[in-house]
Amino acid sequence: MSDPRNVAHDKKVKQEKAHEKPESDSGGKAGITRRKKAAAAADADNGAETTPTTAAAPPVAEQAPGELEKSVAVLSKLKEMEFHSRANIETLAGLTLTIDDELKQKDFVEPIGALYSAQDGFQTQITGLIESYEAKCESLKPSA
Repeated sequence: MSDPRNVAHDKKVKQEKAHEKPESDSGGKAGITRRKKAAAAADADNGAETTPTTAAAPPVAEQAPGELEKSVAVLSKLKEMEFHSRANIETLAGLTLTIDDELKQKDFVEPIGALYSAQDGFQTQITGLIESYEAKCESLKPSA
């Protein structure tokens, strides 16, 4: 059975190639340049602002084509991260029991507890982000 990460990567590569093909007549170099520019812009944006703003959302009529589809893809990745976060919490809880109760390795109880707390904090934050991002995706849907 193949690794799901490989399958997802292959699917993404195929989608990118299909998307770049009509636009690029120079052997795909234009698509690579656009990705590098987008990655550089994303890196610049990551450090700019880390707290959510309370500004009103832009009107739906001004959204870029494909924005809803891209937003839904981002939401899907966030939900996948949340799923793995829950699995990490369950694993850490099991390890805590093993280390503390079965192995009696008291030196490692506090560090594993700190990891559990950090993962729980991440879980709380990503759940809140997913809720707000779902609302954003709903606002991007065309009203029928």
